[in-house]
Amino acid sequence: MNGYFRLVNEADKTSLKLIPPTDGGKQISVNDVIEYMSMKGYSCDLPSLKRAVDAAVDKEMVMLLVNEKKPQERECYKLTITPDKMQANAKFFAASEGGDEVTAGEIMRDLASKGIKYGIKEEEIRQFLQHKEYCEDILLAEGAHPVQGRDAYIEYHFNTDKKAKPTLKEDGSVDFFNLNILNHCKKNDVLATLHKEEPGQPGSDLFGEQIRPADVKPAVLKYGNNIELSEDGMTIVSLVDGHVELVEGSVFVSDMLEVENVDNSTGNIDYEGSVQINGNVSTNFEVKARGDIVVKGVVEGATLRADGNIIIARGMNGMGKGSLSAGGNIVAKFLENANAQADGYVASESILHSRIMAGGEINVDGKRGFITGGRVCATGGINVKTLGSEMGADTIVEVGADPKIKNRIAQLQKLIEEDTKTLQTVQPVLVAAKQKVTQGIKLSQEQLKNIQSLAIVNQQKSEAIKANQTELNELMEQAGNTTEARIRVKGMVYPGTKICIGDVSMTVQKNTHYCRFVRERGDVKVAPY
Repeated sequence: MNGYFRLVNEADKTSLKLIPPTDGGKQISVNDVIEYMSMKGYSCDLPSLKRAVDAAVDKEMVMLLVNEKKPQERECYKLTITPDKMQANAKFFAASEGGDEVTAGEIMRDLASKGIKYGIKEEEIRQFLQHKEYCEDILLAEGAHPVQGRDAYIEYHFNTDKKAKPTLKEDGSVDFFNLNILNHCKKNDVLATLHKEEPGQPGSDLFGEQIRPADVKPAVLKYGNNIELSEDGMTIVSLVDGHVELVEGSVFVSDMLEVENVDNSTGNIDYEGSVQINGNVSTNFEVKARGDIVVKGVVEGATLRADGNIIIARGMNGMGKGSLSAGGNIVAKFLENANAQADGYVASESILHSRIMAGGEINVDGKRGFITGGRVCATGGINVKTLGSEMGADTIVEVGADPKIKNRIAQLQKLIEEDTKTLQTVQPVLVAAKQKVTQGIKLSQEQLKNIQSLAIVNQQKSEAIKANQTELNELMEQAGNTTEARIRVKGMVYPGTKICIGDVSMTVQKNTHYCRFVRERGDVKVAPY
């Protein structure tokens, strides 16, 4: 039992009796005593009170308060309601010796008078009154928290991770038979399942005010061609064999167009689904696909554009004019004299004299693993075995800024420059016209029309400059965020290689082994791998 205290009213004095705890109960708190005496209008010497409380650990203590008999005090409590109106707690204080005790009915009436009408714990209150613990917070009433519902969600039965990496063999080369980035599906395969939202249950505070649960969000299965929605609207099923992909929240299935080679026998290919080429793609031909492009042979000086991934099993020699563009990833055994841009990552065993840009990482750390010549840019990072060449081929590697953002920055800078030149031509004419009007010079009808046209141009160009400058500032801030960008080299970096991280760069001056390049305090630094 906890320690507690009570007033003792005698004929000529009133004292405070301190009863020690038993069986491991809590000690009397000085703050509780002070709180009670303040409620009842008593005062005492604080140091004497502290000494008495300390002594009441294992023996009963009596402390004189006043040399007169005071009225007896009934058993009482202090009621506290939490700020969220969800709990009402009471701290009970003992009556004076011989004083009256609180009844369950009194507590119920008191709660009702304060407007508390929900969650009153009548049985717990009766139990407490039979087995009292003073100076302890007792829960008298508790509101009901709302039961939160669950948003609807869609379970996809295929890999939606655009960053999935191809499988590597033990020697570090890419296993083109296990790429992990193509999602094959069969006719009648279930592609996605909708799990409906589950509404929550309202709660109530102590005063009977309803507490609404958070709104739940519905979801809808979005899909394209070659897909069928079930009768209950809960699943979607493929109608064909092909490749399945999630694009901006919608599921697409593209059936595969398969050809042996792309050359004079086929001409250019523009296909809504995915394209598989079992042989080669000849120079000057073009392949466009809404899905993926898979080439099992080589690509020469051709153009390949895919909304999905581009996979070239035997690599590409672009002959200085071949280009690749992928909304997903690009995986090729080698890239030579080619231009390639991927929204995702680029993986290759070697890159030679090419211009490569990736929204994710560029990994060239396979069996050969070299980047020699050209310009290689990645938003995330670059991992390579050998960088540059002994012959000093101009090699530039750059990380930290999305190539698309950099291109957009260049576009905006050019637009702002052109519009500024226009304003520099228009505004002096408008100023001169305003001065003439101020001086009372009458302008001809033709002059007025010309001035009105120039005023419209001035407004349009000024607004365009303001909007473009706002976008430019935002993109410049994004481009400058290069804290996590890294270039990792497992083998050798040759002198003459230029390293760029964001807007800072360095040129390697000597052979450097097994290292990484990072940005620190506005400079490019060489760090251990």
